[in-house]
Amino acid sequence: MPKLSDAVRSGALTGNVLAQDCPSRNILKHVTSRWAVLTLIALQGRTIRFAALRRMIGGVSDRMLTQTLQTLEADGFVHRRAFDVVPPHVEYCLTPLGQDVAQHVRGLADWIEDNLHQILVARPEETLQSADREA
Repeated sequence: MPKLSDAVRSGALTGNVLAQDCPSRNILKHVTSRWAVLTLIALQGRTIRFAALRRMIGGVSDRMLTQTLQTLEADGFVHRRAFDVVPPHVEYCLTPLGQDVAQHVRGLADWIEDNLHQILVARPEETLQSADREA
C-alpha cells in the first residue's frame, strides 16, 4: 500500500492539515514558526547575504537562522547560492513557491500589526506581564 506522503507528492491527493498523518502538517510547522515567518518576510523581493539577513531579523541567533534557512530550503521555499570565492559568499532568495507562501504569512503578520492595539487591550493584565518577561 502506498504511503500517504507518496500519494500527496504524486499529486493524487491534496494536503489536509487537519489529518494527523498528512505531511502538510510538517510544512505548516516549518512555515509558521516565528523565525520562518520573519525570514520569509525579510526575503520578500530581495536576494541577501546571511549577515545582512541576520541584522534585518532582530533577535535571531546565527544557529537559529541557519536552521530556519536549511528547513525552508529543504521545503523548496528558499534558494541558496554559494559562490566559489574566499572568503565564502552565500546569498539567499525566495523561490517562486517561497514568494507565494511569503505573501500569505505577510498577510497574517500585517493583520497582527494592524490589530495589535485591539489584541493587547483584550489580553488580561497577567498575560501581558508574562509576555513582557518572555521577550
